[in-house]
Amino acid sequence: MSALTVSSSTSRRRALAILAIAAFAGNLSIAKAADRAQRESVAASWCTDRCDELVIDWNATAYQVIKAADGYADPLNASRALAMMHLAMHDAVNAVKPRYARYTDSERDTAADPAVAAVTAAHDVLAALYPKQSVLLKAALDKSLVDAGGSAAAARGHALGKRVAAAVLQKRADDGSGATVSYQQGSKPGEYRFTPGFDFVAHPQWRAIGPFALKSVDQFRSAPPPALNSAQYAAEFNEVKTVGAKDSAKRTRDQTHYAAFWYEFSDIGWNRIARVVARDHAQDLWQRARTFALVNAVLADSYIAGWDSKFHYNFWRPVTAIHLADADGNPQTAPDASFEPLLTTPPVQDYPSTHSVLGAAAATVLADAFGDRIRFTLSSTSAMPANPTREFRSFSEAARENADSRVRAGLHFRSATTAGLKLGEDIGRFAVRNSLAPLD
Repeated sequence: MSALTVSSSTSRRRALAILAIAAFAGNLSIAKAADRAQRESVAASWCTDRCDELVIDWNATAYQVIKAADGYADPLNASRALAMMHLAMHDAVNAVKPRYARYTDSERDTAADPAVAAVTAAHDVLAALYPKQSVLLKAALDKSLVDAGGSAAAARGHALGKRVAAAVLQKRADDGSGATVSYQQGSKPGEYRFTPGFDFVAHPQWRAIGPFALKSVDQFRSAPPPALNSAQYAAEFNEVKTVGAKDSAKRTRDQTHYAAFWYEFSDIGWNRIARVVARDHAQDLWQRARTFALVNAVLADSYIAGWDSKFHYNFWRPVTAIHLADADGNPQTAPDASFEPLLTTPPVQDYPSTHSVLGAAAATVLADAFGDRIRFTLSSTSAMPANPTREFRSFSEAARENADSRVRAGLHFRSATTAGLKLGEDIGRFAVRNSLAPLD
């Protein structure tokens, strides 16, 4: 046999091998695609291609429930409830067909209807946390299930959803959110004092409760704020004193508008952003459940980690600092006992701005899910009549305006918002890389 013959024969064998491998790879890809399609079509035909809307609808229902329960006066507990509810929905669908890692180790049921499991889990978590809203919740559950029918899969989904909800509730039962912790306001320059209208600090126990996505509350603790005698502190002091005063002549009309617009609790605003964007950008039930679970997990962790840094540094608010500037040891600051911020200062420390933390964390998760450059128009419960909606070109743009609003409202020093943005980005990035991870 000639060398040419050997070479040709070898080439043919190699070609056949390559074709066989390609065919195998193609069949494997087809098999994987078919498996993915099968998994994505598990949701019963009663909700077909709108199953993901159940996640959006229950997000809105949760807001209504919390609003009915306490007027949405407690954003920290509200964020905890929203994270628990959405993690339960996420775990429920992944307990039927696992595509993402789950928050709990609840048992699986591959014969259950995942959509029914999700709405049942949402209902049961909220019913446990807000028992006085049982009528509203029952109506919402009935609405979700009106077309589900009485199939065996639906019955199994209902039972599975209950088990998943119980697992989430059990996991958070001893997270420290109900602990009683004492707090004594400071007396030295730079130390937090109760702000006008309040004689307490909000939820001092929140600095130590178990996080949802983070490994620990101090995992990304903010770097220290500027020293009182520094030029940076003086510059920030004079900025907020000038542009954050109730009667400021330096704050523009638009800055006043967005200061008021973003004043509502961040967990309300950023869940609304998630709903608005989700309506226009398709995801299947599994993807939607994960997106909302991650958004609300980082919102909850932003309060927790933000509270850790706040209480660690215990830094005073601008309204206190401006009133007591004669004691700060900085010759570039001057007191003004008549200073009033544009908006009421919340009863918790300045540094970092958790409003900024929540915005940056949610924006990071949403950008990971949809891309950052998403245009959307947003309303707000605290918007001024002259500016009922605002338009944004990206999630990051909204997060930056949200942070800046706290300086324009006279509520935070600039460094508090800068540190808040960094902490939020750290939380958001960690969550999307390490929580509820894809299994394939």
